[in-house]
Amino acid sequence: MEPIAIIGLGCRFPKANNPEAFWQLLRDGVDAIAEVPPDRWNVDAFYSPEPATPGKMNSRWGGFLERVDQFDAAFFEIPPSEAEQMDPQQRLLLEVAWEAIENAGLQPETLAGSSTGVFIGLGNYDYHRSLFKEPQHLGIYSATGAFSSIAANRLSYAFDLRGPSLVIDTACSSSLVALHFACQSLRSGESSLCIVGGVSLVLSPEPNIAYSQSQLLAADGRCKTFDNRADGYVRGEGCGAVILKHLSRALADEDRILAVIRGSAVNQNGLSHGLTAPNGLSQKAVIEKALENAGVEPAQISYVEAHGTGTSMGDAIEMEAIQSVLTQNRSPDRPCWIGSAKTNIGHLDAASGMASVIKVVLCLTYREIPPHLHLKQVNRYISLEGTPFAIPTTCQPWDVSENRLAGVSAFSFGGANAHVILEEAPARVPADRERDRPLHLLTLRAKSEGALRALAQSYEAFLSDLPEISLADICFTANTGRANFNRRLAVLGESAERLREQLLAFLANQKTGEWVSGKTKSRKRPKVVFVFTDGERQYIDMGRQLYDTQPGFRQTLKRCEAILQPYLERSLLSVLYPESGTSSLLEQKAYAQPALFAVEYALAELWRSWGIEPVAVMGHGVGEFVAACVAGAFTLEDGLKLIAQRDLLQQTIGEVTLRSPNIKTVSPVTGELNGEEIATSEYWLNSQLQTVKLAESLENLYRQGYKVFVEISPQPMLEKIDRTCLSEEQGIRLSSLRRAEGDWQQMLLSLGELYIRGYPVSWTGFDRDYSRQRIALPTYPFQRSSYWLKTTNARFDRTVASPTSER
Repeated sequence: MEPIAIIGLGCRFPKANNPEAFWQLLRDGVDAIAEVPPDRWNVDAFYSPEPATPGKMNSRWGGFLERVDQFDAAFFEIPPSEAEQMDPQQRLLLEVAWEAIENAGLQPETLAGSSTGVFIGLGNYDYHRSLFKEPQHLGIYSATGAFSSIAANRLSYAFDLRGPSLVIDTACSSSLVALHFACQSLRSGESSLCIVGGVSLVLSPEPNIAYSQSQLLAADGRCKTFDNRADGYVRGEGCGAVILKHLSRALADEDRILAVIRGSAVNQNGLSHGLTAPNGLSQKAVIEKALENAGVEPAQISYVEAHGTGTSMGDAIEMEAIQSVLTQNRSPDRPCWIGSAKTNIGHLDAASGMASVIKVVLCLTYREIPPHLHLKQVNRYISLEGTPFAIPTTCQPWDVSENRLAGVSAFSFGGANAHVILEEAPARVPADRERDRPLHLLTLRAKSEGALRALAQSYEAFLSDLPEISLADICFTANTGRANFNRRLAVLGESAERLREQLLAFLANQKTGEWVSGKTKSRKRPKVVFVFTDGERQYIDMGRQLYDTQPGFRQTLKRCEAILQPYLERSLLSVLYPESGTSSLLEQKAYAQPALFAVEYALAELWRSWGIEPVAVMGHGVGEFVAACVAGAFTLEDGLKLIAQRDLLQQTIGEVTLRSPNIKTVSPVTGELNGEEIATSEYWLNSQLQTVKLAESLENLYRQGYKVFVEISPQPMLEKIDRTCLSEEQGIRLSSLRRAEGDWQQMLLSLGELYIRGYPVSWTGFDRDYSRQRIALPTYPFQRSSYWLKTTNARFDRTVASPTSER
């Protein structure tokens, strides 16, 4: 059975709005339970300390999220009237799934049209239970807002996903069962990627009253799992989501693998002691089957995240099942820890299995097992003494002699059981940072200016808290793994501290020349023209920084050197980059022109490797030869031959093969597009005799709809052209190199300008020649407002809050 990789996750749990906060809560042993907040219901009106009091609940407690009325409807292009009718569980899933996709370093738009599956565990319907009591409030969005299946279907719709899309309701085991079936969908080839989630919100008192009548709720509002005082559980709420992919594919795609699902199993109690009674034999069977499917021996499991609701008999039955399976062939020196996140955040109903999975993924990541709370004296029906099993009451290092493996259980009060075997991620090969770029470019994008500024603040804080993380990896992940929204910021920096300074400058609206920001005005990519210039542009060490740090640029120059070998007495690179203390022949025309050609051609190839493809090229002097070569009018070999023997052009032009170009070429004399004449000898002989009119040519190109001019030369020339001929409003001129600046600074500033103006940069191409790793970065700062049902039910009346970006 092929292992499945978990490559991304997102969550909102009580007192923990993201995975990092959840880990801190777990590690610090935080009890996230609180009294029922007044925005849910008046707890005094429904509370009675006497169990099973009709119409009352015996608990005042729960694990609650804050501001569940808040949602960024505009981000998901949902009108306010529809957002109000949507179950907030749907809204929460949209945001958390988006965060999980970002956490995986995936661009959401790349999933469109794919066979990505969506599997969601959901079982609560509090929001619409109140609405349906008042039919006069039902509207056109009530059905899609209420029905549980839409929770998964809306994700598929929002991201244009074509794989299976379904909601699973097996009560407490829903999201772990969803995970099991998602893995099966991947293994069968039905899905290429899966989003798996679980969600549960506690919005009305009726279920609590029902559970109180069944005497399932703990009076003190704590899950005292495995403790002798266990007397029931406390309800919690939250949402979790993970992104799944075949392990082999995740490795090939160099994804950030958080953990591996080795195997899973589900079963059902069938006819047992009672519909809601736990069945030890079934629990034992599902653990054994999961181990078998995973190809894992029981003794290899060193941690179990138990279902562990905190009922005296249920805890004992579960522990007996765990011990009976995992004791097999286990030596005393192979301990196994057992714990439950329910002691921290309560029982999250349909989302509880997903909370358990995310907890274990974090434990595997940090190689620690957090404390299990509320354990004073072990349940009298549980025996741990003299066994390899222990319950951690303080944070423990997860030390093992081999791979860390854990089991996760989720059992339903209707008898649907699930167990999953998780393994730590394969070791990552350290990145080779030799000969890396001296500067890096970070791009951020959002749907609004407010969100962009909030995102910049998040990154500034992130860089402040974690300055030791590779800046190259930060920029790579941000550039390749986020949606291309139209509000954009590009920031240049050689260190985390410098990047922070530039982000702060942006937030303070202080122009520094090292950041650019803007809004793309059209979905159409700008029409880019490459302009190759001539004149005394050459200088010693032109492009040296690129040669030293950019493999593609270096390889192109070396190729040019090899081609020029028959025509030059000295090698090209020894002339371009002479050793210290030696003279250079670069001032001599015989070397200057081939050197200029080679550098400009290498620059053009570098731009193109980053996805910047010109729709037209124009050049003058040496630059016209380079432009024609880039356009395909003749080969690089022929182009270098022509330029090396330019004084003998009349003879050499007949020795090369001229072709119709595959990119439009522009006359530097008229600014008009060349026709087939560029493929004739006469054109090249005549072009050397005509007067170049560069400014007029650029203005003519602008009138034809060309707006962006990228100068391919070692020194800017276009910026010296009279602005009356081509103003900034009429077009943008970008340089490649500038002698007074570092090569990378100029290239990256120009690349940033292209990106903020809407050009679809190939960020994977940009980093293709470097060792990069995806990392966890700040996720989108949703700009939320309050959306809530308007009913006569006082418990569902809310004052509309002002927009907030709180997470």
